[in-house]
Amino acid sequence: MLLRRLVAGLAAIVLVVEAAVLVLVHVVLGKTTENQSMSIAGMDPDVMSKATYAMGAGMGAFLLLCAALLAVAAVRDRAPGTFARVVLISAAVTHGLLGALAVGLVGWAAFAVMMLILCLVVLALMLYAAKSEDAAGVEAPDGEAPGAGNIRDTPPPRGGLKPTNP
Repeated sequence: MLLRRLVAGLAAIVLVVEAAVLVLVHVVLGKTTENQSMSIAGMDPDVMSKATYAMGAGMGAFLLLCAALLAVAAVRDRAPGTFARVVLISAAVTHGLLGALAVGLVGWAAFAVMMLILCLVVLALMLYAAKSEDAAGVEAPDGEAPGAGNIRDTPPPRGGLKPTNP
């Protein structure tokens, strides 16, 4: 119980810090683009700087939403709902992709930070998933993992196909 809350709370704090850093980076990039007033391939520098500000605000808002969802899960000590899980899974996938890009563009330190955040989000999701399975009364037969039973042990769904292989 304490580990789930600790991981979710720590992940929420880390996501808030990441949101602040990303917004700050986008503000600096937007200011730099605005002050240079150079066009790249004929693009308007005002549009580029405003798009940079908008992207920073959007990423910051998304990360703050993820942090709020994890904080709610930590305070209530309940598994996130379907919407929250979808948002948190998309945040985990995003951190995985950004980590892969960060290796080439920024370096291994940025990759390590992105993977740490990815691990915290995934760990929080997995710890709460394990809790909800325990609460649902899922028991593993003979020391096996839940869901590891033979396919023949479970009846086919209504109107479904039965396995024919031995």
